[in-house]
Amino acid sequence: MISRACALALASIACIVPVSVLAQGKQTKPVSAPPPAAEETIDLAYGAFQQGHYLTAYAIATKRIEEHKDPKAMTLVGEILAKGLGVKRDEQRAAYWYDLAAKAGDREAAYALALLYLEGRGVEANREEAKRQFEAAAERGHGRAAFNLALLYIEGKAVPRDVAAAARWLRVGAEQDIPDAQHALAILYKEGDGVKQDPAEAARWLERAMQLGHIPATIEYAIALFNGDSIAKDEARAATLFRQAALQGNPVAQNRYARVLATGRGTAQDSIEACAWHMLARGQTVSDPMLDQVCDTLAPKAREAADERVKAWLKGAQGSDQDRS
Repeated sequence: MISRACALALASIACIVPVSVLAQGKQTKPVSAPPPAAEETIDLAYGAFQQGHYLTAYAIATKRIEEHKDPKAMTLVGEILAKGLGVKRDEQRAAYWYDLAAKAGDREAAYALALLYLEGRGVEANREEAKRQFEAAAERGHGRAAFNLALLYIEGKAVPRDVAAAARWLRVGAEQDIPDAQHALAILYKEGDGVKQDPAEAARWLERAMQLGHIPATIEYAIALFNGDSIAKDEARAATLFRQAALQGNPVAQNRYARVLATGRGTAQDSIEACAWHMLARGQTVSDPMLDQVCDTLAPKAREAADERVKAWLKGAQGSDQDRS
């Protein structure tokens, strides 16, 4: 079965990571200095972009296009137009520049153009063309493009469903430390879909994704640790990982952490804390009859203490959300 992999949403992160960064701390060049080399000119454009000087970046990149037809400058202009950074947002013009740059071999442009086709922004939605552009970028080593291409193969709409092909592209993304790709590849190895079933390989990719902060992978790796599934059993470390993910607000992790607290496996037994985490998870639709019983058997004062912990946690989480907004 591939149900969990199919449930992964197609990524829609259209931010283009600049391919070159202006070195910091350089001295201002004297007036008599020769004009900058081509590579330095585009570095100046990306440097201005990274510092938030979007109009300057736009001007430098535009001049670079006029003089040298530079695909990286075209990609930068497309990015500025697509996001409306210092200029009026114009996704149709952005698509035009992305298309020119992609045809000239720029993988970032191909990836950005694929997202526009996937979402129907600036162009008519076209999953087949999105697939073609993702593939062009992926073949040039773009990790997130490879991940999106893999999901299209799993989805089976733009191309015939082919989980083996999906696995190959997921590996491209996984090896570039795209945590979503690592997690999805781990699922395929765990379930033996598109690849030979290999729980140890699944655990390896889960661990790598966990190290990059991927919460679903952290939970699955913790489950493998707790059960000793193809890795050394370590209930204490599993409990720690469940707690870390629970603190991020993940209801599945909150449920798992509540269970280890209730049973005292991997951590000190604490029914009050277990009930509190259970109520938090249940508030996000993760039910658990066993933990309902834990809460129901608490003495009135203990149940009140659990309720207070829930209120305090929710208040703290709400404050954090307001700080980020």
